[in-house]
Amino acid sequence: MRGPRAGPRMAAMEITIHASFLPHNDPEASLAFYRDTLGFEVRNDVGYGGMRWITVGPAEQPGTSIVLYPPQATPGITDDERRTILEMMAKGTYASINLATVDLDGTFGRLAAGDADVVQEPTDQPYGIRDCALRDPAGNLIRIQQIA
Repeated sequence: MRGPRAGPRMAAMEITIHASFLPHNDPEASLAFYRDTLGFEVRNDVGYGGMRWITVGPAEQPGTSIVLYPPQATPGITDDERRTILEMMAKGTYASINLATVDLDGTFGRLAAGDADVVQEPTDQPYGIRDCALRDPAGNLIRIQQIA
């Protein structure tokens, strides 16, 4: 018997996460953070119209990337919406991403010893995970979870 929210059963599809997008407002600061602080490799760095799109990701996961993009290039939004996005970025309330590591305390120690903007030290959450939080130079919230 299916629950009230169950839909029709479909054949399994082979879908993976290829890229996630996070806004940036300073491409050099974002590049330094993701490349030098987090240790991600730079996969692409494209400039157009005075703006830059930077693609980064962990070397051991070549099929998964983060695209750091200029939010002012988002099509179809108004000037008021752009201003709101920039205000939310400045407060750190616009975008976020969850990352994972097998050594949360070691990773946090290295990040905290650098210039990472720490939001929360490693914590056992009531919902069953252990994680920490920091912000990138654009204010994006990055949670790093402990995995086995």
